[in-house]
Amino acid sequence: MDLNTVLEVRDARRRDVWRPGDAWLGGGTYLFSEPQPHLRRLIDLSRTGWEPLQVTAGGDLEIAATCTIAQLSRFPKPAHWAAAPLFEQCCRAFLASWKIWNMATVGGNLCNGLPAGPMISLTAALDGVCLLQSRTGGLRRLPVADFVIGAGVKVLEPGDLLRSITLPARALGSHTAFRQASLYGLGRSGALVIGMLDPVDEMLTITVTASTVRPIRLRFPLPPNAEAVREAVEYGIEPHEYYDDIHGLPAWRRHMTFRFAEEIRRELLEPAQLEPALTEEAGR
Repeated sequence: MDLNTVLEVRDARRRDVWRPGDAWLGGGTYLFSEPQPHLRRLIDLSRTGWEPLQVTAGGDLEIAATCTIAQLSRFPKPAHWAAAPLFEQCCRAFLASWKIWNMATVGGNLCNGLPAGPMISLTAALDGVCLLQSRTGGLRRLPVADFVIGAGVKVLEPGDLLRSITLPARALGSHTAFRQASLYGLGRSGALVIGMLDPVDEMLTITVTASTVRPIRLRFPLPPNAEAVREAVEYGIEPHEYYDDIHGLPAWRRHMTFRFAEEIRRELLEPAQLEPALTEEAGR
């Protein structure tokens, strides 16, 4: 879509004063998807030269905000990353064509802050930490789970820029379980729940997204039973926090959240009990 109110596109490498009507331009898949009558300038990030993905000396994964979904999908994951399958599962949770895959950025998905944003799901579930830069150049770090605070609402001040997201090595080595539901075969996620089992202390974390207006993380220091997980979902998510739009009613999203949380608990904590049931189901 043409943005006929935009008068100028500036290179983000040029220092300039941020002013009302400015917007950061990453992949542009959202900016050019609908009218933006309040915009006058776009600050283009495409020439910043940020490395899309790099593994640090400590084994953490740093994802530049400008990294595209296609780059994240193609990135070779080390064999010792038990959480590696989760990357492709979340990339495939996009309601997007291959064109969008090659333009949409990880940072853009987070900064849209939509409940169904699968990059929010991925990075929140893996203990991701955002690196934010203010318009004066100051830097601060914030967990992804605290970055999105409502449907489309982020803790960004005017001119703030998301530079990167870091996923810690410990989370990358964790076993994960993924569940997603949509009302349509190729529809937007109505519920997306991810479980992570820490390899060191065996703490289970269940991250709820898509069904809720913000990422909600439920932590279990000791292996929970079914009742403990149910109570955590019941009391950890307020009724008003379930999202309501054409992609799913709150009651349905709530039901799927309870169901997926229990399935994830069983997959990660009771795999031996799950296998006979799966074998029996396959033989029917």
